[in-house]
Amino acid sequence: MFGNIVGCLLALLAGIGCGWGAAQYLARVRAQTARGLAEEILASARREAENIRKEADLGSKEESLRRREALDVEVEEARRDLRDQQKRLEKRGDLLDQKLDMINKREREFESVQRYLTEQQEDLNRRGQEVKQILSEQREVLHRTSQLGPDEARAMLLKRLEDDLRHEVGGLILKHDQLLKDTCQHKAREILATAIQRYAASHTAETTVSTVDIPTDDMKGRIIGREGRNIRAFEKATGVDVIVDDTPGIVIVTGFDNVRREIAKIALEKLIQDGRIHPTRIEEIVKETQEEMEQHIRRVGHAAAQEANVPGLHEKLLDLLGRLKFRTSYSQNVLQHSLEVAYLTGLLAEELGLNGALGRRCGLLHDIGKAADHEMEGGHPVIGAELTKRYGEVREVVHAALGHHDDLRPENPYTVLVAAADAISASRPGARRETLEKYVRRLEELEALACGFPGVEQAYAIQAGREIRVIADSQRLNDEESAKLCRDIARAVQDQLTYPGEVKVTVLRESRSVEFAR
Repeated sequence: MFGNIVGCLLALLAGIGCGWGAAQYLARVRAQTARGLAEEILASARREAENIRKEADLGSKEESLRRREALDVEVEEARRDLRDQQKRLEKRGDLLDQKLDMINKREREFESVQRYLTEQQEDLNRRGQEVKQILSEQREVLHRTSQLGPDEARAMLLKRLEDDLRHEVGGLILKHDQLLKDTCQHKAREILATAIQRYAASHTAETTVSTVDIPTDDMKGRIIGREGRNIRAFEKATGVDVIVDDTPGIVIVTGFDNVRREIAKIALEKLIQDGRIHPTRIEEIVKETQEEMEQHIRRVGHAAAQEANVPGLHEKLLDLLGRLKFRTSYSQNVLQHSLEVAYLTGLLAEELGLNGALGRRCGLLHDIGKAADHEMEGGHPVIGAELTKRYGEVREVVHAALGHHDDLRPENPYTVLVAAADAISASRPGARRETLEKYVRRLEELEALACGFPGVEQAYAIQAGREIRVIADSQRLNDEESAKLCRDIARAVQDQLTYPGEVKVTVLRESRSVEFAR
């Protein structure tokens, strides 16, 4: 039994020793495993740190590249701005050089004219001295050789002198009169050419047909409505006619009032976009569009006055200017025409040493009567003069609006300049356009009117109706009667026909004598 106990103790001790050894072994294994994990973690951390460092370096390089590209773009924009500024400065320098050359040229012309006048004055003074000397000599001769009194001798001498100098004075007057006419024509052409060259604008004739695009042809039925109630309500609210035909994709809006037609077009586009088309909704949309159109007209008037550099206009005149945007004359937009006339009148006034601002004001408001000619009686010059006078414009503006079609005698130079600028704007190629039927009918009316006068054999309208050439019967009319016929035809064309610009009337009379030698 004792031996068993000892064996048990030995076995226990052996187990304890084995357990302790196993524990030591496990501890060493765990330590080695922990070192390996730590080394792996450190290696992974180093790799991640390296990756992060590389990514940071790459990001910094990309950021520096982006900044460099942005800086290059800014530098290029700055260089482009500098080049544009340099071009503008060079252009301004060229304009200043041209103006300086023009001023020097005018100074030279003025000096030559002044020198010519000085020479003429000296010549007249010398001739006056010669005349006085001749008169004195003649007076002494008459006193010595006759028994006439001083008064009778003086009268006789003056009569002889008048007879001798009459032809010479007449020739000098004709010569200087022709020189003055040639100089005036040359200066007028130079001033007009300079003004036209300084203001160059695009000219296009506008169309006056309004069309509204629709998404599908099914929308036409909704626009018409049940038994046509929607289209009737729309036409009643807008005062225009709506044509819904077989043309795919469009609806046509027609009307004599361009503002109403524009309101109808915008309102119909809103209704189509909204989709709710019924009489109540139509009235709401039309009313809303009318209010928007009034504000738009006011903004257009302000913009036109600001563009023409004409401040201080009455609010009602600004509204009327805005309405001119929706008015055309021979397919030329009246507002654009008024702006161009304002610029040209201002340039012409400055060329002549007048007030350029007043010239622009006269040109901008010369056709203001066309904005209200359907509301007031009379032609647009009379209406424009009444409106400008009512809203506090100066006398020059009122007279320019009244007389820019040469209906009355001009009282100031601004009326003549407005008439000239109006003719330039209306007669430029592409500014106005009329249909073929109206064009042919106008030529036929012009030829028929000329052929209606007695003594006319043939009449031909040429230069697009700007000139009518009449062949007169030389057996029935002499030269004086041909001149009277030309004047009568011009007056009849002016009173009976409507035409843009002016019409030149030329009467040709030819007499021939033919014989044959046999």
